Amino acid sequence: MTFQTHPSAAPTTAAATPTPLPAPGHTAVGGEVLAPYPVVVGTGLHEQVGALLGEQVQRTALVHPPKLATAAHRIAGDLERHGRYVLPLVVPAGEGAKDAGVLVYLWSQLAEAGFTRFDAVVALGGGATADLAGFLAATWQGGIPLILAPSTTAAMTDAAVAGPVALNIPQGKNLAALTHRPAGVVCDLDLLATLPRADHVSGLAEVVKAGLLADPALLDLIEADPRAVSDPAGEHTRELIERTIRAKAALATAATENHAHAGADGPAGQEERHGQDGREFLGYGHLLAHAVEHAEGYRIRHGHALSIGMVYAAELAHQAGRLDAEHVQRHRTVLEALHLPTGYPRHAWERLRAAFAPHAAHRGRLRCAVLDAPGRPGLLCDPAPELLHAAYTRLAT
Repeated sequence: MTFQTHPSAAPTTAAATPTPLPAPGHTAVGGEVLAPYPVVVGTGLHEQVGALLGEQVQRTALVHPPKLATAAHRIAGDLERHGRYVLPLVVPAGEGAKDAGVLVYLWSQLAEAGFTRFDAVVALGGGATADLAGFLAATWQGGIPLILAPSTTAAMTDAAVAGPVALNIPQGKNLAALTHRPAGVVCDLDLLATLPRADHVSGLAEVVKAGLLADPALLDLIEADPRAVSDPAGEHTRELIERTIRAKAALATAATENHAHAGADGPAGQEERHGQDGREFLGYGHLLAHAVEHAEGYRIRHGHALSIGMVYAAELAHQAGRLDAEHVQRHRTVLEALHLPTGYPRHAWERLRAAFAPHAAHRGRLRCAVLDAPGRPGLLCDPAPELLHAAYTRLAT
């Protein structure tokens, strides 16, 4: 993975940028096995969408929720000034977008507009919009290019290292999924200016996850001044987002390539600790988090559910003898410093446990991403029911 910069994007007005802005950072996600795609982080980057699309794409579907109409207008205006046709597609906000009925509606809109396999999709919004638009791009006439323009902290620190895109069904979260890598990602920090503080803090759970998995300096930065990092317009936001993207990209790329060189199954027993796909490690905390989201009817923020899920994963690893108690406590310390939840009601266990299987079954076995130590992710396979319950009792309220 490489990291480069180019000259800063021109500010829209002198008043808006009284001092020079740092140059946008370029990160390439991918490597020897997976062809890299660019991720750009900076400010004033709406014109970067057209640059990442390339000159061949002349028609673009711009998928966005209603509240981002102004930002969508800026992107569409730039594309249209360069002779492109833009089809605006307004979709529900939040998890309501990740519905098969919404996808069918978008298919019909592309059909009526005459979109072909030579056109493209741009996703402007949070993680749910990225999932929906990714599914749309992956399934339209065998797959068309996708550009992600995440608008939230959570999406910038997660969608930038894109893998599976997914929809929800009544039986659970993200059960309909496929992989469609974007052609590029534009993280315009200007979009965070109006992001509610609570949403930004929720997104920081993804930053904590990256710190636990691969870059402990992120945890140090949060613990040094949790109030400052909780401000979406704060001085640390760009560093947090860039470091998280780089940490996740390096982890996913290295682990995936190691698996490719080892062979599809790897040495006997290797999957018990090191997994089949580096992206499994990036699912750290998701075993319980997705169950909590489903139980809450998706009314809980993803980052809040992830925070609970990471504490559960830590407790599970500790119960299995793989993670020291001091590292479990650090999970709680850093998350609670951000005022993120670390517990969940005791009476909910049976309902949550029933939601595990669809998300973590692998050849009939339950698999959970865990830590053996900070920066040393692995997989716990087939944990005993008693172990799963014992870990939950440690965070039950």
